[in-house]
Amino acid sequence: MMSIPSQQFRRDIEFLYEVGTLRYASRTWNQFLNPGCQNLTEHTLRVVWIALILAKHEGITDTGKVIKMALVHDISESRSVDVNYVSRQYADRHEDKAITDTLDETILKDEFLPIWEEYERKECLEAKIVKDADNLDVDLELKELEAMGNTLGQSLKATREHVASTKFYTETAKRIWQAIQTSNPHDWHMLGKNRFTTGDWKD
Repeated sequence: MMSIPSQQFRRDIEFLYEVGTLRYASRTWNQFLNPGCQNLTEHTLRVVWIALILAKHEGITDTGKVIKMALVHDISESRSVDVNYVSRQYADRHEDKAITDTLDETILKDEFLPIWEEYERKECLEAKIVKDADNLDVDLELKELEAMGNTLGQSLKATREHVASTKFYTETAKRIWQAIQTSNPHDWHMLGKNRFTTGDWKD
């Protein structure tokens, strides 16, 4: 006979289902010209990788805290929702309550709630790196949208330049932002190893 799951396991499983719903939660700037922006799961994944690159360039050798902070940085938005730069003027999201309730009674609460709170303070290098990664993901996505013919990035050019000059914490983030401006989202597959450059269609 199957044993009845403990309260701990019940909440852990509920949390895993809740995290799964983030793939259905669009970033709310989707509202502007319906650009087909990434969902919250996709955003979080790339923020983790951006943060890892920033951390290595900034001299952090133990990246565990960076990874955890990047994973949890937007997790409250399963309940408090994402807001864009218009709706932010009117919304009170109660993110601290949302993250507390999301993690409540799970085995992760004691570890990840303090990590989220530390991220929100933006005092330690890891938190600054994750926030920089969060911002850089916007610029990467705008370049991807531009490659598909969407002009939203051009409309936001002055705003993104303001972010680059006043909001980044790390020198690495500033340098990467500059590099993104002249980058091509297709270079990784067009200029890298493929059948045209090194395969059976070369020459």
